Amino acid sequence: MKTTLSIILLAATYALSIPTIVNAQYYETPASFSTLNKEIRPFKINIPQAKLDQLKERIAQTRFPDRETVKDESQGIQLAQLKDLVSYWGTGYDWRKLEKKLNALPQYVTHIDGLDIQFIHVRSKETNALPLILTHGWPGSPLEFIDAIGPLTDPVSYGGKAEDAFDVIIPAIPGYGFSEIPKEIGWNPDRVAKAWNVLVKRLGYTKYVSEGGDHGSVISDALARQAPSGLLGIHLTMPATIPSELVKPINAGDPAPAGLSEDERNAYVALSTFFGKNAAYGGMMVTRPQTTGYLLSDSPSALAAFLYEKIAEWSESDLHPENVIGRDAILDDITLYWLTNTGASSSRFYWENSNNNFSSDHQKTKDIRVPVAISVFPHEIYQAPESWSKAAYPSLYYYHKAPKGGHFAAWEQPQVFTEELRAAFKPLRLH
Repeated sequence: MKTTLSIILLAATYALSIPTIVNAQYYETPASFSTLNKEIRPFKINIPQAKLDQLKERIAQTRFPDRETVKDESQGIQLAQLKDLVSYWGTGYDWRKLEKKLNALPQYVTHIDGLDIQFIHVRSKETNALPLILTHGWPGSPLEFIDAIGPLTDPVSYGGKAEDAFDVIIPAIPGYGFSEIPKEIGWNPDRVAKAWNVLVKRLGYTKYVSEGGDHGSVISDALARQAPSGLLGIHLTMPATIPSELVKPINAGDPAPAGLSEDERNAYVALSTFFGKNAAYGGMMVTRPQTTGYLLSDSPSALAAFLYEKIAEWSESDLHPENVIGRDAILDDITLYWLTNTGASSSRFYWENSNNNFSSDHQKTKDIRVPVAISVFPHEIYQAPESWSKAAYPSLYYYHKAPKGGHFAAWEQPQVFTEELRAAFKPLRLH
């Protein structure tokens, strides 16, 4: 059964469903909670050991299916590959290493529009650093950007110049990571974008830029359409550029029409293949997120399979993302989903954003007047052609093909990602 473009979303990562005071078991805050909602509170992760022990017990009790009947990945992630990952997860992986790494960073939580939003905020030592908000996607998380923090905030130590510096803000989308899980409908990309603007202004910034891939691209698009005061521009790694006349033929799996350039034809074929063979996960999450959540909340190995398959497919790794991202880093991300029990809530963000992420008509990109920059990574789900990008985004001022990397640009290639942002946002620093 084919999944239509109109119900596929590509993205996400989110958080704890419990109110703030109960949430205190996961982080340390000042003793009193009787403060104004606009307060920015320090955040430290402290997962109870009992939860980590329980995770290992459940991993040990995994009942795997029988082996696939093909010799490739056409039926999904192969049994031997997943068993190897899960075995290490249960016996060799150490969550506390990540916890220590994150707790060494400036982490905070603040209340916006009824929810606690958790975020990392690292200020550069350089003067006139440009404030930058980075938004993750699914099956990633704020962890995608951790290794890019150094190059972004301290460019001199990573081959750049002092004037390349950014102040970095990395929030978790509501329903992902350690941000609060929404209890009502309506937390769609537009609402998240409004919350991001509040967050940046609450931190004291009057001007800033936004970057995102996957859900982050959709949220950055929404932010650019809203065009709040101080937003200088956005950078996208997964732009919405499919011409409206090509949506139906791509979804139907029709041959590429005549008259397309080589880049356009390649993009057409990649999208047709994706929606025809690899997008069923999105159809599940956008139509039945709660049912999907039961599976992802009850079985750690099922959660690992669901997330790891897409990390493998979408990274530039020949289906072995451990070689690019690292096995521990992948398990950090999967474990974050498990410990925060956000399988259902992260899926519901797909339900909230039921438009296709790639279609320029659906994303109303032509309404955007804020400056737009696009970096195309060679192993992204599709490589947005420059012609489509210019047509979709009238305010496009920067378009560049990165030399390496995939869907998880910052996670896979933090230095290349950083260089793209330095180049893309350089003209906007003068404003």
